[in-house]
This record gives sequence, C-alpha cells and structure tokens, in this order.
Amino acid sequence: MAGIQPISEKPENPTAAEFAAKMETYRSPAEAMKLMRYFKTGEGEYGEGDIFMGVRMGQIFALAKAYINMSAEEVEKLLDNPIHEIRTGALSIINQQARIKKTPMAKRKVLYDLYLRRTDRINNWDLVDICAPYVVGGYLYLSGEPRDVLFELAQSEDVWERRTAIVATGYFIRQGDIADTFKIAEVLLGDKHDLIHKATGWMLRSAGQINRPMLLNFLDKYAATMPRTLLRYAIEHFDNALRSHYLSLKQEK
Repeated sequence: MAGIQPISEKPENPTAAEFAAKMETYRSPAEAMKLMRYFKTGEGEYGEGDIFMGVRMGQIFALAKAYINMSAEEVEKLLDNPIHEIRTGALSIINQQARIKKTPMAKRKVLYDLYLRRTDRINNWDLVDICAPYVVGGYLYLSGEPRDVLFELAQSEDVWERRTAIVATGYFIRQGDIADTFKIAEVLLGDKHDLIHKATGWMLRSAGQINRPMLLNFLDKYAATMPRTLLRYAIEHFDNALRSHYLSLKQEK
C-alpha cells in the first residue's frame, strides 16, 4: 500500500472551514466502520456519541502539517465539530505547533489554555495522547509554572482529564524529569478505568527506562495492590524472572 503523500498546498490563512472541507474529500464509509470498532464508540464505551467519517490517521496528520499555521481561534472551531477525525486534526495542529522549538512561550500558553478549556471536546484516548505531552506537559516544563494542575486533573471525574494528567508527564520523562510521573501514578492507583491503568503503566514503564531503581521501589511498594493491567504495562520490558516476581506479588494479594 502506498504511503500517505505530503500535501504541498499550504494556505496562507488557513481556516477551520477549509480544513473540514479538505477532510471531506478523504471520507470513507468502510474506514469509518473500522474506526468505530477500533475506538469502541458504542453506548457506554470510550467515545460515546462520536461520529466517524473514515479518514486514516496518516491523512489527518499530513493535512494538519499543511494547516500548521492555523490560529487558535480557528482550531477551536474544529474542536466544536462532532466528527472525531476533525477534532483529531485540530489537536494534531496544536501538537505540531507546540513541537516547534521556536514557538514563543506566549503562543504555547495559548495552546495550553485552549486544551484545558476544551477538555469537553477531548473524549477518547487518542485525542489525549496526540498532544497532552507537548501542549500540556511541554508548556509546564518550559514555562516553569507550578504543576498543581496535573494533580487536580488526576482527581477529576472526567476520565480523559485524568488520562491527560499522567500522559502529559511524558514530556517531563523525555527531559529526565520523572518525579511527578511517580507522584501522579500514585494518585491514580485506585482508578477504576482500564484506560487509566494502561496510560499509567505506560508512563511508569517509560520513567523506568530513565531510572530503573525508582520504578523497582515503586513496584515493591504497590505491585501487590495495583490493578493488574497497570502492573503488566509497567513491567512489560522486564526480563521473564523479574516480571514473574512482580506478578507473583499480585497473585499473593
């Protein structure tokens, strides 16, 4: 299968309406059905109420790159759209903006505020994961602002805000700053949602690649009581003997 071709056309003043119209040209009912199954959008599932048009992620990311100069005001219009892929595009645009090293701090603040103000439109795991590290975590790290907001999000009733709290620390981990990952993971140990278990285990595993002793100490303290899925994700890269050791602690509970 041929790869996604880059989009050479880059509008000077990109608008939400133009972006949505371009997305419409990629619509595929067959792909939409696949995405609905993949993202578990049925009643009571992860993205309840989401509508899919059937656009592949590679196409969305390529289009977002072409529309990278879109203003925050226009991006917010995309976030108001009921179609999942269009909101994916909106978040991909601000993620790409946040990844540019020369992006001014004032602009990063705008992107950060937009994300936190519109978490009502971020209703599935992929939407969080696309930009929480760079848009939320990156802003907090680079600005030096207090990270209390992450601990507030970790205690939110909204599962996607809780996932944002832990996934945002992915940026910190890349800088070798892992203390808050462990602190937020501790807050989330009692969470009932499997997508929180997976995200927390994922971030712990990543933090452990920076400092294995810290991860081992955390597991020695909590492995017996943490959710099994969380534990399995956290120890995924351990050798068989060490993985069996921590799984046995869980079984003995």
